[in-house]
Amino acid sequence: MEIDKNEAARVAHLARIHVDDHELARIAKDLSAIIGFMQQLNEVDIEGVDAMTTATPMVLVQRDDTVKGGGLQKQLMDAAPVAQEGFYLVPKVVE
Repeated sequence: MEIDKNEAARVAHLARIHVDDHELARIAKDLSAIIGFMQQLNEVDIEGVDAMTTATPMVLVQRDDTVKGGGLQKQLMDAAPVAQEGFYLVPKVVE
């Protein structure tokens, strides 16, 4: 798929990127090359290939999900400039 200057300008506009007119030809060529590579990747037969996240096998470390600490609400509320019913009170910033 070939991308022309107009399409490259449209993509730049949608991406909110300022592109000078003299750069549009190069960007159109680059975008065409990217889309061509993506089309080439779509032709690869991946039947029976498992998805992977890394090139080397890894085992995630498992640990018990236990609560540690806690019970600090009173101390945290005492340190707050203004608190009420277990919540920090902050000035209203949205009307």
